Amino acid sequence: GANFLFARHPGHAGQALMTALRERRILVRHFSTPRVRDFLRITIGTAAQCQTLGVALTDILTGRPG
Repeated sequence: GANFLFARHPGHAGQALMTALRERRILVRHFSTPRVRDFLRITIGTAAQCQTLGVALTDILTGRPG
């Protein structure tokens, strides 16, 4: 099985999400190739890391400051 997710959000650019996550010290991989530029490669981590990512994405997508 894979140890990562390759995902995008239909309402947010991949670069912007990567930057917002990086500001919260969460590293994901972003690709600038036109076909996949809105996708992020997110490595599956520990349960605690996944929880941190979920909280951060919720904050980012709802406009709450990090």
